[in-house]
Amino acid sequence: MNIILLSGGSGKRLWPLSNDVRSKQFIKLFKDENGAYESMVQRVYRQITTVDVDAKITIATSKSQASAIKNQLGEKASICVEPCRRDTFPAIALAAAYLHDELGVSADEAVVVCPVDPYVDTTYYEAVKNLQELAEQGTANFTLMGIEPTYPSEKYGYIIPASGENVSKVKEFKEKPDTETAKKYLAQNALWNAGIFAFKLGYLLNKAHSMIDFEDYRDLFNKYDTLTKISFDYAVVEKEPSIQVLRYSGDWKDVGTWNMMAEVMADKTKGKAILDETCVNTNVVNELNIPILCMGCKDLIVAASGDGILISDKERSGYMKPYVEKIETEAMYAEKSWGTYTVIDVQPGSMTVKLSLRAGEHLTYHMHNYREEVWTVVSGKGKAIVDDMEQVLRTGDVITIAAGCKHTVEALTALDIIEVQLGEEISVSDKLKFELK
Repeated sequence: MNIILLSGGSGKRLWPLSNDVRSKQFIKLFKDENGAYESMVQRVYRQITTVDVDAKITIATSKSQASAIKNQLGEKASICVEPCRRDTFPAIALAAAYLHDELGVSADEAVVVCPVDPYVDTTYYEAVKNLQELAEQGTANFTLMGIEPTYPSEKYGYIIPASGENVSKVKEFKEKPDTETAKKYLAQNALWNAGIFAFKLGYLLNKAHSMIDFEDYRDLFNKYDTLTKISFDYAVVEKEPSIQVLRYSGDWKDVGTWNMMAEVMADKTKGKAILDETCVNTNVVNELNIPILCMGCKDLIVAASGDGILISDKERSGYMKPYVEKIETEAMYAEKSWGTYTVIDVQPGSMTVKLSLRAGEHLTYHMHNYREEVWTVVSGKGKAIVDDMEQVLRTGDVITIAAGCKHTVEALTALDIIEVQLGEEISVSDKLKFELK
């Protein structure tokens, strides 16, 4: 299978664990077959490769998520990075050009596009494989997978098929309805439109060239910021006359809110948490290094991280977004391609962070103009390079890097460093990267 996974979204709905650089698909609340915690993106990758060990997976994502994907998947999946946000049609067009021009996928091969964040079992990806086979047959230009509704939802758009058969031509699409209208749709064998579809790569490239003036992937990437923001549904799906839908009746959950996440997360609690015997239907996720004690709690979600603390009725948690948008804080935790970055303390003129590098990884060779840094090695062994001079670092070593000095560190073993940033102006934009000699 050739699969494009769409990994987007900002971190509002699962705050405070999610933030602007850590979306819900990177939070480790599930468990793999060995009992180790895994994230949505790790679970999805594992499920796809269980169904098809040779699947070629490309993740279409923003620059802010690329490091987290590399952290969690390594080099297993290819990544097509959007230079900026331009909605789903430009993102899928860029990914299609990337598959064809950079990865050498033939225009005659079928490609499936899926969101990265549904909670499903492996029968879903068996249906996705069937979806690709239908696209390869070429009986329609475009093939969707519709989800068999379990109730008349107001949250999803609907696909109205021409019949109730397993594979049917699409009669029409409907926007998100009210409950009474949704009941009428269900009487017409309607399906939820969950954004899962397949096509031959050449079909989509032809569509993209008809709407965008570009030569190849590199050219499209360079002019990406000039593209019109437009959804894939509006640009392609709703205008395509030759379209069919595959009915999927297995388990499928959209875990976009804490209420839904609580239904599928592996454990009732994660982290330092104690529930007394009178607690009912309460979940706690604690990323802080202090305990949380809950007593007499009913139907609650409690989530704590360096970004904040949420205490919410489960049903009410689905309405938190406008309130979270009023909270203005910098992200206190981020996954990087080399490890993790955790903010410990912020003061006027200083910021203290913990850098945790995996063995064999290294920071970019870079420089700051307006701040100096003091590194203290708290565990592990590494090698620092400052203005092309090498220095071995061991537990307990302290090194000061003046403003204007180029520097990096390589982890010879797993390496933890406390970094104190000092300066009147401490900003993520104060960073110049260099090639290491």
